[in-house]
Amino acid sequence: MKKPYAVEMEKITKTFGGVHALKEVSFQIVKGTIHALVGENGAGKSTLMKILSGAYTKDSGKILIEGKEISEGSTLEMKKAGVGIIYQEFALAPDLTVAENIFINRMNLGKGFISWKELNHKAGEIIDKIGFQIEPCQKVEELSVAFQQIVEIAKALGEDARVLVLDEPTAVLSPYETEKLFQVLRHLREQGTSIVYISHRLDEVFQLSDEITVLRDGEVVSHNRTEETSMDKIVSDMLGRSVQSLYPEKTAAGDETVLEVKDLNLGNMVRGVSFALHEGEIFGIAGLVGSGKTETARAIFGADKGARGEIVLKGKKIRPASPYEGVKNGITYLSESRKEDGVLLDMKIRENVTMASMKKVSKCMVFHIKKEKKYVEEMIRRLSIKSNGSETLTGDLSGGNQQKVSLAKWLSVDSDVLILDEPTRGVDIGAKMEIYGIIHELARQGKSIIIASSEMEEICGLCHRVLVMHKGLAKGILEQEELTKHNIIHCSVDNRSEQSPKAGGI
Repeated sequence: MKKPYAVEMEKITKTFGGVHALKEVSFQIVKGTIHALVGENGAGKSTLMKILSGAYTKDSGKILIEGKEISEGSTLEMKKAGVGIIYQEFALAPDLTVAENIFINRMNLGKGFISWKELNHKAGEIIDKIGFQIEPCQKVEELSVAFQQIVEIAKALGEDARVLVLDEPTAVLSPYETEKLFQVLRHLREQGTSIVYISHRLDEVFQLSDEITVLRDGEVVSHNRTEETSMDKIVSDMLGRSVQSLYPEKTAAGDETVLEVKDLNLGNMVRGVSFALHEGEIFGIAGLVGSGKTETARAIFGADKGARGEIVLKGKKIRPASPYEGVKNGITYLSESRKEDGVLLDMKIRENVTMASMKKVSKCMVFHIKKEKKYVEEMIRRLSIKSNGSETLTGDLSGGNQQKVSLAKWLSVDSDVLILDEPTRGVDIGAKMEIYGIIHELARQGKSIIIASSEMEEICGLCHRVLVMHKGLAKGILEQEELTKHNIIHCSVDNRSEQSPKAGGI
């Protein structure tokens, strides 16, 4: 018996400038299921979904929605057919209310006038259907990121979407918010909504989906029932090679204390944080959104003014009051937002890599372009940055390779401590493994590293010890043998108001 498909995409081909983005891709979604679409950056996931949403036109192939072929395939036509897509960056008007955003394309609800009472009532019905409590008359700018995501879903359902596509929906959500989103998606599945779930976080894919399709280089390489496959197989299918382990084997950290942080304070976000960092150690800072982990990292680097407390680097007290002073003292910081603080997208790789270390490519105050090119090309090889060379615009690179350029910039500075804030956010599994390998190799060479991350699996897989934070407080330091996702979450939501005695970590 043929399965009841919500979507059938048959032999879809798409080229850009003679380059095949998709090669006869066939993709089906069974009604009332969650279907994960995974692959490395550039595999063709976004292109395929943009064709499904009508944003791109296919070169050849066929699309059927609930058995009916869609010939035109425009954005309007696909919306009418019941396809809604929610991108990683929301398309909401922050100064409008929840109800106004949900019905932004038809605020009069088909009438000759707008009834605000009816608009709010209808919006409330849709939100109730999802299982959330959000006031329809509340402005979107007042909502958390998680609630804004719910508004995006409600907006799609308000346009009668029966097929929902979500692109990296948990990228900026806390574990608690992620679980709430999963509850919503499972609830929608039970009501018959068909969902395409795109994510680099494979643990989420296995937790949520019914089926998994893997794309590589514009082609489908595998399609499996989630319960009948494994993470190792999916990773191998994505990369095109077998993988022994996602994380490198940890090497022992040294005994020498490189950095001591004592009673660090910065407003309400960092309150009395203390820990020690040793030579060759990968030290994690974990916590939910708003826990203070990023603020702690920035305070140590000197990115935010007003920090109080004591920072001792190699036995010498320092007080970094700016990023310049942080670098001068021997501390470097990879920002969580690579596009805002990490790299300049309209500049070349060469210019980004050396902007913080001009002395490396200068002699007697004279800048040497040949020396710079040679050095940058060496960094490109060392970090496996996929590009056409040092003159490539950074904005033309994938997210993972942009992150490597930002990392190369700070590796060019001979620092004692390297702080990495969300080092793999938004990058694919292949780039993640390469970045993990780089971090591991730096630690093996004796570099002391701090990683602030909201990805619990990453923290457990990479770090020797982990400081867990909650509302600006250090709740405890977990040693190697205690490092589990359960222990981190349990510690991060602990209601104790005082820092754990163990959290001194010195």
